Amino acid sequence: MNTADGAQVVAIARRWIGTPYRHQASALGAGADCLGLIRGVWRTLYGQEAALVPPYTRDWSEARGQEVLWQAAARYLIPKSLSEEAAGDVLLFRMKSGAVAKHLGIVARLGDMASVIHAYGGHAVVENALSLPWRRRIVGRFAFPAPEEGNTWQL
Repeated sequence: MNTADGAQVVAIARRWIGTPYRHQASALGAGADCLGLIRGVWRTLYGQEAALVPPYTRDWSEARGQEVLWQAAARYLIPKSLSEEAAGDVLLFRMKSGAVAKHLGIVARLGDMASVIHAYGGHAVVENALSLPWRRRIVGRFAFPAPEEGNTWQL
């Protein structure tokens, strides 16, 4: 399966930088959480939502230990090896050892200046260094599928 152009994904994600953190939101400039950022990039690439996102709490899927976010990412995105790094990749993070994976970000830069675009409580959508503490939490890597012919976003 072909993947979306990584530079295009990064350009779309960077438009969201500064959008305030709002739990369950996905509105450019108004509010987004980490999933909302991914949903917003998806809408720009494909012109519609991937699926209906049901309401979720901050502790969603933890009580049952279900990898709900991982399963959804694998359904809509293209799973990749953790070592297959590329700009535009969607990263899935496990924030605590033994907990479910429940944070997402988009790789913006690679190499010594590696960075990730994401949203988390108390912060707007930001581009942070993909430092060792963040790297240690990565448990999944995915790519956006290539948009259908004629459905491409222009900067």
